[in-house]
Amino acid sequence: MGATLAVVGVVVEDMARSLAFYRRLGLDVPAGADTEPHVEVALPGGLKLAFDTRETINSFDPSWVPSGGSPRTSLAFACDSPDEVDKLYGELVAAGAESHLEPWDAFWGMRYAVLHDPDGNGVDLFCPTGGLIDAHQRPPQAGHPRRTELPEALMPEA
Repeated sequence: MGATLAVVGVVVEDMARSLAFYRRLGLDVPAGADTEPHVEVALPGGLKLAFDTRETINSFDPSWVPSGGSPRTSLAFACDSPDEVDKLYGELVAAGAESHLEPWDAFWGMRYAVLHDPDGNGVDLFCPTGGLIDAHQRPPQAGHPRRTELPEALMPEA
């Protein structure tokens, strides 16, 4: 028997702040969980998303410290429509979430946006737009004949 992915864990500094963020994304976080050191949320398909405070992790691994720099993982949330990507992104930023990449029409055929949760973890919002954009059918841009519409932060240097 092989291993089965059952839980994805997120370590948080401020449980209440983090749970408020994920509630805005539609997760069914248990009422009264804001002061708990460990919280699990059931996801479709049987997977669970677990939140632990740093103190909880340090209780069994005293040497654990958060990594620095950019996040190495992200949680991606499917939205009902491309407009919902824009709407949810705007609501989250207005509520204090850190924007990383504003919504854009990605060349892989999705409306996409990237934020950071209160602990700096990547959170992606996406919805299919109806097909891949063929870079060969788009007008070339100076010095980059295959460049497609990407956010400014992802554009290659000219």
